[in-house]
Amino acid sequence: MSQTSRSLPPWVWPVKPEQYDRTPDLRTEEIELLRDNLRYLKKGIHACEVLAKCDLPRLLRPLEDVCSHTRLHEKYRPSLKVLMLSEMAARARTFWGWSEEEWIEITKNTGHEKHTVAVFAYLLCGFNALHKFGRRNFLFHGIARRVFGQERIAALSGEIRDMLLQWGYRSRMASVYVPRVLCEVLVTNRSPHLEDITVEVLKAVERRRSSPLSTYCLSALSNVLAGCGIISAGIVRLDKRKGENPHSTEEIPEKWVQAVRYWHENSTHSRKVRNANYGFLLRIGRWLSAKHPGIEGPEQWDRKLAVECMTMITNMRCGDWRPNGGGHVGTKVGQPLNAHTKLHDYTIVRTFFREMQEWGRIPPRFDPYRSFTPPRSVSAVVGSAPRVIADDVWAKLVWAGLNLTSEDVGRERSDGGIYTFYPLEMIRAVALVWFFAGLRSDEIRRLRVGCIRWQQKETAKVCFLDVPVHKTGTAFTKPVDRIAGEAINAWEKVRPPQPKLCDPKTGEMVDFLFLYRMRQLATNYLNLHLIPRLCRKAGIPQHDVRGKITSHRARSTIATQLFNAKEPMSLFELQEWLGHRMPLSTQRYAKITPTKLMKSYSDAGYFARNLRAIEVLIDQDKIRSGLRPEEAWKFYDLGHGYCTYDFFDQCPHRMACAKCSFYIPKPSTASVLLEGKSNLLRMRQEIPLSDAEVTALDDGVSALNSLLVRLENVPTPAGPTPLQIRGESERAAD
Repeated sequence: MSQTSRSLPPWVWPVKPEQYDRTPDLRTEEIELLRDNLRYLKKGIHACEVLAKCDLPRLLRPLEDVCSHTRLHEKYRPSLKVLMLSEMAARARTFWGWSEEEWIEITKNTGHEKHTVAVFAYLLCGFNALHKFGRRNFLFHGIARRVFGQERIAALSGEIRDMLLQWGYRSRMASVYVPRVLCEVLVTNRSPHLEDITVEVLKAVERRRSSPLSTYCLSALSNVLAGCGIISAGIVRLDKRKGENPHSTEEIPEKWVQAVRYWHENSTHSRKVRNANYGFLLRIGRWLSAKHPGIEGPEQWDRKLAVECMTMITNMRCGDWRPNGGGHVGTKVGQPLNAHTKLHDYTIVRTFFREMQEWGRIPPRFDPYRSFTPPRSVSAVVGSAPRVIADDVWAKLVWAGLNLTSEDVGRERSDGGIYTFYPLEMIRAVALVWFFAGLRSDEIRRLRVGCIRWQQKETAKVCFLDVPVHKTGTAFTKPVDRIAGEAINAWEKVRPPQPKLCDPKTGEMVDFLFLYRMRQLATNYLNLHLIPRLCRKAGIPQHDVRGKITSHRARSTIATQLFNAKEPMSLFELQEWLGHRMPLSTQRYAKITPTKLMKSYSDAGYFARNLRAIEVLIDQDKIRSGLRPEEAWKFYDLGHGYCTYDFFDQCPHRMACAKCSFYIPKPSTASVLLEGKSNLLRMRQEIPLSDAEVTALDDGVSALNSLLVRLENVPTPAGPTPLQIRGESERAAD
């Protein structure tokens, strides 16, 4: 805060009610005096003359003191005092004894003097129901100026306006709407000092207001108070459960409702998780009431009932056991739950009973882990299935992000311009971080100013991104594309100065990167605003064969592309880049594409490795002239000779020829005559090989010798074994 408001004289409560006679009932002589003199008003006598005859200092002195403090013009004071005296005479009680309803009735019927009458009630009688009057924005503004002084209110409003304009708020918001809310907060707090405002006062004002604009103004004011160190943190949305079904606890035993509420209030899970689990546990209570009316609370459960509950969840369908007055409405009503939902529901019930037993709220009559273990029929069908965006669709989205304009993300104003809540530089930075950093949406929202670091590597700069504490681990640093770092630097240059806010995960006061008007990037901004506009600009639907395109699908897409690149990242490198604690988590994101799998399969040569092409010579003359049974017409080239066995591909000695009677050595006369024929058909035939034959061909002499030893006693197509053939050859040589 500046020193403008602090330079004003200290403010003290202008009137002290304890110094007046606050007897609520009028005395008899006071009533008679009032009735005798007030009747002259009907005869047209001026109010000043009537007041001169009504010598009642006990009643008029407090009114005069308030008029003096509020600097009410002298000409308005007589009629206002006469009005107050008339109401006291009609009720036979002084204003000290008026009820809240009487003050509201009198104030609403006073016309242009409403503000001053409300000030009487506020200063003299501690009236705190000013919000029940109509047009309260103007009423609170007028009361604040009269009670706390125009100079003080103007100084405070100016300081708040300057801070909000510096943070990026629009002029009308900073100059009109927020100062009006400020007046209501100050009047409600009964003090013009900002240092006296507490979160409880803000909540009290918020509960009286229902419009989104009021909530937004209160949020802006709380940000100012947080920036000045008056409260610990600004309030984005005050703690208020919305959308709760009033029929949610109907037809459920009271003990079960109390137990579920106790768990909801004391569990250490996040509020989002507790709210989601709360609704399902109430559905369990509704099933319990219908199927087991004699069991009212979780302390009565045993293993048999737990098994029945498991069976119910396994057979549950969408919409079952929801409240009659609302709940799930959609096209999936009546359809079976998918396996992921069933596993989640098992976990909810198991966690509820485990924690209630650990806290000592219910006796440990059964083991929740054993009783609520998911059946194999459900857990077996749940596996890793990252919803990767197709390469062509992803390329179009990236193009849309690189060419983003204000027309794509804003709306047209009445003056012909384009309005965007967030500056275009911030939107571009968010989009490019989503495209190239592979972060969760919460990590994007919690990035900090200065998270980009540049490092010179040989001839190029490398961009590093500091990722804050996240879902599964501590802060870490990862390399990202230069374009993402340049977009973040461009936003940091135009980012309005903002005070630090509290990081809910670490409790630190930090400078959030994507902070504008003292508000973090909205939780659902990517899914509800940015991604639909990117899809529209890219000319693609927001749904594909794997479902809706959401912020988290980019993480799976980037991980899969890095894992399937020409020079891919290893699983452990990808784990470090994504910030996963376990490699198993990385495997859920990195999916091998069918194209890469096909290329790797082809490069492995599995089919070719088990086939060998061998040259075959076919004597066409013998085929045309007619073959005699003893004549050969097909010759398989073995390199060192030819095999004339027609079923060579079935011969066990084909790759380790035993040189039986079907064998024709190349240096022989028959071989020379064969090769000299002009009418030969030459072709190649693929021969499937066994593992031993493949090893013999790939590994060389030692494997070939092993194959020969193994085939020594295997008969050749001619009949003798290789051992017998070798023996005959040796005898012939001797």
